[in-house]
Amino acid sequence: MLAALRNAITLLDRKIEDLSVVVSGAGAAGVAVTRMLIAGGVDADRVVVADSRGIIHGGRGDLTPVKAELAATTNGAGGHGRVATGGIADALAGADVLIGVSGGQIPEEAVAGMAPDGIVFALANPTPEVHPDIASRHAALVATGRSDFPNQINNVLAFPGVFRGALDARATTVTDGMKVAAAEAIAGVVADALHADAFVPSPLDPRVAPAVAEAVAEAARRDGVARGA
Repeated sequence: MLAALRNAITLLDRKIEDLSVVVSGAGAAGVAVTRMLIAGGVDADRVVVADSRGIIHGGRGDLTPVKAELAATTNGAGGHGRVATGGIADALAGADVLIGVSGGQIPEEAVAGMAPDGIVFALANPTPEVHPDIASRHAALVATGRSDFPNQINNVLAFPGVFRGALDARATTVTDGMKVAAAEAIAGVVADALHADAFVPSPLDPRVAPAVAEAVAEAARRDGVARGA
């Protein structure tokens, strides 16, 4: 996901720290995506997470401990920018990026309310939160979790190389730095040939796993968690 976002903003000449990002879904995937976004340079105050009951913020009284943690670290909690409330349409109003990991359908009019040249990653399978044909009417760049549409975001792009790199370095843990390095390596595989229908490498691209493994091992050494040479 972070690799796709990095290449998408390169195509659009945007800076990651300036993005307003909405994550639709606050389960395990949504929490992991949110943490990765912040580790990768997105301003936490400009990340809004929404679940089936609406936007997550500190004023809600129905938050689980994990969602309370999200409320304390995102959506203006750091004091920079307003605290968003309401539903998914409110969250998406003027947003630059939508990352869907919920499986729930997002109305077209909500996507239409995003900022110009938006980015939509509708990753639910088998039915994306918003069909890519609909998303493309309103967003500049679209990716899904499916292989039958362009720009498939699939965790198989990361896992083999991350494990290989961690094993090669005999890493004692997997750090955020190692994860970000993996994303940068994935993005770099297609960095010289980016276009709207190909800003994510194919999961079958033989260059991906070795590039990720090398980057992850180096990051492990840099982060001081490597036991290998």
